[in-house]
Order: sequence, then structure tokens, then C-alpha cells
Amino acid sequence: MRVLALDFGEARCGVAVSDPTGTIATPLEAVQRPDTRRGLNALVRLVDEYDAERVLLGLPLTLAGEEGPQAQRTREFAERLADRVDVPVELHDERLTTRQALRDGSRNVDSRAAAHLLDAYLGAPR
Repeated sequence: MRVLALDFGEARCGVAVSDPTGTIATPLEAVQRPDTRRGLNALVRLVDEYDAERVLLGLPLTLAGEEGPQAQRTREFAERLADRVDVPVELHDERLTTRQALRDGSRNVDSRAAAHLLDAYLGAPR
């Protein structure tokens, strides 16, 4: 199953996609200002372009596992995105993904964080 993972932020949205077998996560170029009409349209196009069967959206929980204001903004964004795509939009705990991406030394931190989120999701038992 091909999954498109998103690390939502107000300025940028990191993007990663799995291969068709759902094994390997590859970071893509981040989408600027995802919560605008142009940004949302770009994400919808990526879902179509990669034939994603699911969108995985990182839910920013605190280290204690609680939701703060950014988690609420992410939930609202997930609803807007779900209204625009024909595949399920699923929220998944993204704690520490940005920290992992920063350790990678990548310049594309947002999309590396999305790739770490996707790796965790793909490796989790279902």
C-alpha cells in the first residue's frame, strides 16, 4: 500500500511517500504554507500523483502524550484535507520525528521528519 506522510506546520508541510509495497519511505519536497488554497491543492495533487491509498498526518503530542494547540490545528487541517481527497486521512503520533530529522543533518528537515513518521508507521504491527 502506498502511503503519503505529512509533517504539518503552518509555514511548511514535510512530505514523504512509501514505495508501492509500503516498505521504504522517501522524503519529497516540502509544501509551503499548506493551510492555504495553493498549499492544500499541492497536497491533493501529490495524493493523486503518487496514487496514495492513505494519507498519514503526524499528530504533535507532548512528551506526556497530551494534545496541545498545535495538535488541535493539525486535527482541523486533517478534516479539511479529508474533505478534498478520496483516501483515508489518518493521524499518527509524531513525537521526536523532528528531533530525529535534525540528527540526520538533512537540510530538508520537515520532509525527513515526515519520512521518520512514515517509517514508524510502516514498521508498526497492525
